[in-house]
Amino acid sequence: MKVWALFAAVLGATSANATDPMRQLKGGEITKKFTGLEFTDDVHWAYVFRRGGTLDVFSMGSVGTGTWRVQSDELCLKRGKDEARCYAVWTSGKKIELRREGELPDEGVVQKPSPRAR
Repeated sequence: MKVWALFAAVLGATSANATDPMRQLKGGEITKKFTGLEFTDDVHWAYVFRRGGTLDVFSMGSVGTGTWRVQSDELCLKRGKDEARCYAVWTSGKKIELRREGELPDEGVVQKPSPRAR
């Protein structure tokens, strides 16, 4: 019985020190989180979410445009000539993940847009 009590105490201490758990954002939260800001991995790509649903795309030295919208608690992105793709948005602290079934998530942070040449 002492072993279980020790295990429970250690587990409780670990949980208290862990970072915030990931949670899924809903429609209005997604809009507030992205509007006027950029989602980026700080190295390879950045998406700037303009008011009115326009999207500036910066990827590996290339510049493009697209559109974005929130639909059914998902963030839908249309980049260039590609079809729109919708993602569940998960967050913990500053970390953001765009998740789509069967794919690895896009991970990054949301921040003020960095100055870039268009």
